[in-house]
Amino acid sequence: MSYAFLSHEWFTKVDELIAQSGDLKIPAEMKAVEVNVTVTSPKGDAKIFMKDGLFTQGHQPSAEASITLSEELARKIFVEGDTVAGVQAFMTGEMKLEGDLKKLVAMQTVEPSEPQKALTKKIAAITA
Repeated sequence: MSYAFLSHEWFTKVDELIAQSGDLKIPAEMKAVEVNVTVTSPKGDAKIFMKDGLFTQGHQPSAEASITLSEELARKIFVEGDTVAGVQAFMTGEMKLEGDLKKLVAMQTVEPSEPQKALTKKIAAITA
């Protein structure tokens, strides 16, 4: 079954997949980042919080940085695992960053773990 990207049902299913995945062996550079992500789309903005390399719904005041990007770009980065798209979007201004950028840049320099890559494939499989 497929779920609309960033819908409440999608987040619920992603949470289930994360729980089933066990130790994701998330690199320290990814765990060190707390960031609010705003995903813009014609149907309204979605607010996400990333901590320990994982996403939850809503923003948190403790976030050290924030990212604003389009739904299309968010899908490429977070569902398809296309990290190059994120770097290119930052360089061209398509993605807006604010706050402590050092940690965000450090996060981009590490490869996701094999369990993270497997989880990304499972998430892609359930995303409409």
